Amino acid sequence: MFEEAFMVRALIAALILCPLCGLTGVYVTARRMAFFGETVAHGALAGVAVGLILGVSSSITVALFSVLIATALLWLKEKTELMTDSIMALLLSTSISLGVILMSRMRGDNRGEVHRILFGDILAVSTGDLVAAGVLAVVVMIGFITYMNELTLITANEDLALICGIPVRKYNYLFILALTLTVATSVRLVGILLVTPLLVIPSAAARNISRTLRKQIITSTGIGALCGVGGIILAYQLNVPTGPTIVLSCAGCFILTLIIKALRRPSSRKA
Repeated sequence: MFEEAFMVRALIAALILCPLCGLTGVYVTARRMAFFGETVAHGALAGVAVGLILGVSSSITVALFSVLIATALLWLKEKTELMTDSIMALLLSTSISLGVILMSRMRGDNRGEVHRILFGDILAVSTGDLVAAGVLAVVVMIGFITYMNELTLITANEDLALICGIPVRKYNYLFILALTLTVATSVRLVGILLVTPLLVIPSAAARNISRTLRKQIITSTGIGALCGVGGIILAYQLNVPTGPTIVLSCAGCFILTLIIKALRRPSSRKA
């Protein structure tokens, strides 16, 4: 298995993107933005269609459309009185409808690419994809580590962060940009339909067994890496789709953390 180049690239991609999703997902769940990831991911569908129609790399158009969706969400949130979930539902339905219409104009030989984007195909990642993912992961992780205190305070209480002199609007935009690029890049890993669980499940599992934010970040990142690599190996051995196997591995870890949490309760009561 490890002698095959495509498997090595897939494992490297999992070690880069799954921990990145685990890290980002901690703040996503804390800020109740799981639906945002879903909205951005589905916006990528239109980006894929445009890229295939124009003959441009779908990775570029997916990133551009994802950023466009995120920017539109923030702009509508600031300029209208609509609730955030209403704006997300509006953008989600619009982007999916646009993607379906554009796909109907594509030639039949491009259908395979659409299937890979919908359900993921980490076994087809190229060296260029790995370089792009690696650069993104390094930049995002350095940013989160450097500004962890500010992001944590904004997540806990935006009003208090403003009083403390933190430029909340600036950090919110940077966080949204990091989340958007993470989602757009991870679409190649598990597909549009499964990228949100990759953000949410590791962080939810980490929250079950972690008492502090730092421990939650470390645990979520570790769970992401473990489930990413384990899911690929398991999918290879069972000859099943890789993306869903990675997500099911994350779900298995979540159940395991629930068991660990339940076992801890009696001992904590006795103490």
